[in-house]
Amino acid sequence: MSRLGQLGGRLYRGEVSVNFVGRQRMWYTISGIILLVSVVALLVRGLNFSVEFRGGSIFQFPSTPSTSQGAISRTVTAAGGGDSTVQHLSGLTSQWQVQTEALSSTVSQRVAAALESAFGIPQSHMTIQLVGPTWGSQITSKAVEALIIFLVVIVIYLSVAFEWRMAVAAFVALLHDIVITTGVYALTGFEVSPTSVIGLLTILGYSLYDTVVVFDKVRENTAGLLSSHRSTYGQAANLALNQTLVRSINTSLTALLPVASILFVGAGLLGAGTLKDLSLVLFIGMLSGTYSSICIATPVLADLKEREPQYRELARRVALRESGGRAARRTAAAVAAGSSAAGTSAAASGAAMTTPAAGTPGDEGASAGKPAGSARVRSDDAPEQAPGPGQAPGQENDEMTVPASQGAGPAARRAADGTRPAVSRQQPRRGGSAQRRPGSKKKRR
Repeated sequence: MSRLGQLGGRLYRGEVSVNFVGRQRMWYTISGIILLVSVVALLVRGLNFSVEFRGGSIFQFPSTPSTSQGAISRTVTAAGGGDSTVQHLSGLTSQWQVQTEALSSTVSQRVAAALESAFGIPQSHMTIQLVGPTWGSQITSKAVEALIIFLVVIVIYLSVAFEWRMAVAAFVALLHDIVITTGVYALTGFEVSPTSVIGLLTILGYSLYDTVVVFDKVRENTAGLLSSHRSTYGQAANLALNQTLVRSINTSLTALLPVASILFVGAGLLGAGTLKDLSLVLFIGMLSGTYSSICIATPVLADLKEREPQYRELARRVALRESGGRAARRTAAAVAAGSSAAGTSAAASGAAMTTPAAGTPGDEGASAGKPAGSARVRSDDAPEQAPGPGQAPGQENDEMTVPASQGAGPAARRAADGTRPAVSRQQPRRGGSAQRRPGSKKKRR
């Protein structure tokens, strides 16, 4: 299985998660900057509408060795055509295209004749197109009407199929895509043709499809969320977004690859102008639509839903539950750390007690000054020695006093050779040569 497939499975199961909803402020900031630049570009530079929108005359003829952009522009101006836009179309056949303002039939014929005589172009190879401004205004109004109808129908559909908050979130994402796409056209100066309008409507439908897929998974994950108290609405929506993330990426890449080939091969290398008008808007819109469906639509939906009282209360309960779990984990970690430190100290003390200590004169007197609760440990394998000064008969010199808390450890109950040492309790000192009671052995735990 590929790494991308494994990543998709881990995202779906929640083992790996990207917090898209939790970073909504970052996405809003990025989108706000892009939208601001797009709006400023639209207000300052404006859109470069094609001749179909503003009207004008188009002269198209094959290229000859003597033709150049500057020479063509000077010839058109001298013939009365005014300012012109000259483009070289490199495709299967090399051609020149000249666009001027709307010219009368007489002036158009004069400009065409001047171009034919200046560059030796046969009259049959000259193509003249006259587009009136009335037709361009009709195209513009129809495009705006189609866009408004599309948005209204989408809002109604999403409100019926899902809910009005999802419709609002999808509408915000669609407006986001429209402004960014038109802003890129204003910044780059590409012409806006009727084909571009068709492509814009196409990418809006594509962006909406991706958003609906995510919203359907959100609705599935949030069903019965108020009764479970396991996660907030934002967390459930973020899980749905991660579960559909790989699908969104695969769909976007599958759609972008043929569009990129049309844009860079068909329009760039072959010089097909119509393909450029269509592929450019599709390429920009698909990128913007993929971004908006992931980083804009779902975070906006989570913001709208978490403003409801029941989901605010749910978020409060989940926060309390998580804070209690964190406190319990911190307490358990502290107890485990303390137990580990205590065990290490006990092991070190027990290792020190297993070494037999030789008796010295004055042991009995030293033991009398030791605190209560101490015990004597006797090694059975140590050789018997004569009682030292101040030591009662029968008291061995291999006894040493250790704290009872250390003697209770497992290491303290074993002698150096592995045998169980005899542990005797310290008895109060008696007068004369009274013998100390033999210490009782502690039971094995």
